[in-house]
Amino acid sequence: QIMAQTEADVLTHQQLEKIKPLFEASIKRTLNVFIANNEVLSEDFESKRVRVATKVHDEYAQVKDLPPPPKASQILSKNPPDRLANSDQPDSSHPDYEVLGSHPYPNAPGVVLSDDTTADSEMTPIQIQSLLQTIPPTKDDIERSKVSSSLVEYRQQAGLEERILPRSLIPVKPVKVHKPVWHPPWKLMRVISGHYGWVRSVAVDHSNEWFATGSADRTIKIWDLPTGTLKLTLTGHINCVRGLAISERHPYLFSVGEDKMVKCWDLESNKVIRGYHGHLSGVYCCVLHPTIDLLITGGRDSTARVWDIRTKAQVHVLAGHTNTIVDVKSQVTDPQIITGSMDTTVRFWDLAAGKSSATLTNHKKSIRSIALHPTEYAFATASSDNIKQWALPEGRFIKNLSGHNAILNTLALNRDNVLVSGADNGSIQLWDWKSGYNFQSLQTKVQPGSLESEAGIFASTFDHSGCRLITCEADKTIKVWKEDEEATPETHPINWKPTREQTKF
Repeated sequence: QIMAQTEADVLTHQQLEKIKPLFEASIKRTLNVFIANNEVLSEDFESKRVRVATKVHDEYAQVKDLPPPPKASQILSKNPPDRLANSDQPDSSHPDYEVLGSHPYPNAPGVVLSDDTTADSEMTPIQIQSLLQTIPPTKDDIERSKVSSSLVEYRQQAGLEERILPRSLIPVKPVKVHKPVWHPPWKLMRVISGHYGWVRSVAVDHSNEWFATGSADRTIKIWDLPTGTLKLTLTGHINCVRGLAISERHPYLFSVGEDKMVKCWDLESNKVIRGYHGHLSGVYCCVLHPTIDLLITGGRDSTARVWDIRTKAQVHVLAGHTNTIVDVKSQVTDPQIITGSMDTTVRFWDLAAGKSSATLTNHKKSIRSIALHPTEYAFATASSDNIKQWALPEGRFIKNLSGHNAILNTLALNRDNVLVSGADNGSIQLWDWKSGYNFQSLQTKVQPGSLESEAGIFASTFDHSGCRLITCEADKTIKVWKEDEEATPETHPINWKPTREQTKF
């Protein structure tokens, strides 16, 4: 029984021949499906020959059989040199003027040009020029002629040649390098103690009579600017106070901290009258809009939030940064909000739309501070790699200020074009804004009882006269600096030589 079933299962040769095309079609479909995972099979030689022959026939069938070109002796015998030189019109009996192949006119191959079947030969330059003069000029041609004529006239007035000079012969305009302006050196004027933790923020009142500082001891202290005496202590935060802002139009002080709180203090009653809730993590910076009652805060949740001071409403959530926003600045003209983040970028924000209008990616390290110029339309950013100057409103890069090799925490800029940068290691560098010249380097000293490693500067600002510099430091002190009245350009001369990098910009 098993043998009979086996013989029945065996296919005959005729049956195999019938199902062979089906097998081949199935194999072909399988190859088409999995061709990406298999090597491409080599094409059959006969099919390749047929394909190439078909293409050659389609492309070159009309010009496959051409008559041999005429010899030079035949051309000279039929057309002597005198005849070719004196005749303007070509001879229709010349073999070069036979129409061969399929042409629009005459439509028959091999037709000799005659009076009845004549074709236009190549025109002479004089004929082409006369034909172009008969064509009316277009509007673009008229505008182009005006521009070219004005350029020629300008070059003639300037005494320049009309030919184009090589690039190597064109005179190069020298790069304008600003020479540094002499600034008197700065010296330590006063050391103020009173906080029990790192002093992280500072703000000067617009009356220039007092200033406020925020500290890691969770307090805000009000100090008398001329004497440095303590006037008031405000308590209410439950973590480090990282940012302060004082209003020009209202008796309000705004504070932000690592406790996610944004508080509004009434300085007449010395109490918190408003709280702005919305940040998801610590708030590191705040600023008031110069003309509108808006408060802008930025923090560890990588967002900058715009608040209405009176209604406590959150106007915008400016999202786009990918890391902590460390500093924020606001100005009247666009861009009205500028933020610097630890994601190494600076962003400009459109206040009306609530969206980012530009992103500056030149920095390679975290940006920890921004300083707006009080008179020019420019600003500076501080990072561990460089201090960079930018021109507004487009954010054009101006120059690098290199040499402060430390983690920069703060920048301050006054109307005398003195830029101050403070670092984690307690170093202070003073720069001339125009030239980028580092005219003084200072090293702060810790107060007695502090470690040498606590010589760090976290915040700094000038008073509104620009004659006093206030620094907040890691040794829990506040230092006030002033210019040296006895210094002169003779006692402290400028030792400046432009570097190769400075001559580039």
